[in-house]
Amino acid sequence: MTDVISRMGLRRMSPRDQHDPHRVATPLELLFDLVFVVAVSQASINLHHMIADDHVGEGVIAYIMVFFAIWWAWMNFSWFASAFDTDDWLYRVTTIVQMTGVLVLAAGVHDAMVDQNFATATWGYVIMRLAMVAQWLRAAASDPSSRPAALRMAVGIAAVQVLWVARIYLLDEQWQFWSFFALMIAELLVPLWAEAHGRTSWHAHHIAERYGLFTLLLLGESLLASANAIIDAVAEGEHVPELLWLAGSGVVIAAGMWWVYFARDQADGLTSVRAGFTFGYLHYVIFAAAGAVSAGVEVQIDVITEHAEVSQTVAGLSLAIPVALFVFGVWLVALRPRITHGATAAVLGGAALIALAGLLPAGSAGVVALVLVAVVVVLERDAAGTRTPVNS
Repeated sequence: MTDVISRMGLRRMSPRDQHDPHRVATPLELLFDLVFVVAVSQASINLHHMIADDHVGEGVIAYIMVFFAIWWAWMNFSWFASAFDTDDWLYRVTTIVQMTGVLVLAAGVHDAMVDQNFATATWGYVIMRLAMVAQWLRAAASDPSSRPAALRMAVGIAAVQVLWVARIYLLDEQWQFWSFFALMIAELLVPLWAEAHGRTSWHAHHIAERYGLFTLLLLGESLLASANAIIDAVAEGEHVPELLWLAGSGVVIAAGMWWVYFARDQADGLTSVRAGFTFGYLHYVIFAAAGAVSAGVEVQIDVITEHAEVSQTVAGLSLAIPVALFVFGVWLVALRPRITHGATAAVLGGAALIALAGLLPAGSAGVVALVLVAVVVVLERDAAGTRTPVNS
């Protein structure tokens, strides 16, 4: 069997070394992330337009739903790759099929968010997930020790995909909405059920790096929104001071979010299956918030240039709340066990002040930026205070 696999140009899909000191993200993983950013961008753009058109509640709920599909497919691949990446031609082709599914999902984001027509987005999602089933079946066939968990992953994922497809063809719009959350819970339970029968061999530092890289890509969307503010200021020749202030504040906000996220090493906490699930699942808040920040900046641009149907308060909250949720999420996932109680109080207080800054009548982006800078200063001082002196 091994000779046949070798002649086909394949490698046996055995678990990777969990303690490999040189494990880093591969070029294929980086390409995979870039394709997912297309889908995130579509979700953010539609969130921006729905808020600006005064469909705030519908926009937020639709964004939460669509972003779940994006995040869940990305996360499942990333953890699988950490454990079983063979980087042979079959693995690459299967991954490219998943990328195709992402692009189909991205094409269906507008219909899903604006018209509640989930057909295209669902088929894109199902393509991604069925490719993941093929990967898990290959892992089950290749490695006896991983077979119980891998088979449960394959069976669980496949079963839920049947329900996703049935949902869009057999249920009316109201039941499609409520069944989405039931199937979302089912998706979340599949890995818990599978890993209860054997842990997959993911690499802690590789996982932390993958999450960090995806966070950087999401923050790049915020920087793009700030650049748009400058472009609009130059093109229109109107509202120049306000747009330049927003652009500068947006850059500080993106930099501050980056600083907060990378303020402490996160890999050292990934020491168990439970820690892995906590880290992976709670990142939904961090990723979704980061993806929504650019929408908030764009809504602020629309209000400044008088192209929005909402008030300055709504626009301020559309930026402030995602930033506050991001800070809170990072504290919950990464900072809580690694900083002092005083720093925790400052970070949580800062998150609350950031959220409240959205209620200011004008200049809320600048206040958000200033509070975020204060949070960064607290974290740096806390790190300096707890660091062991060199000559001690």
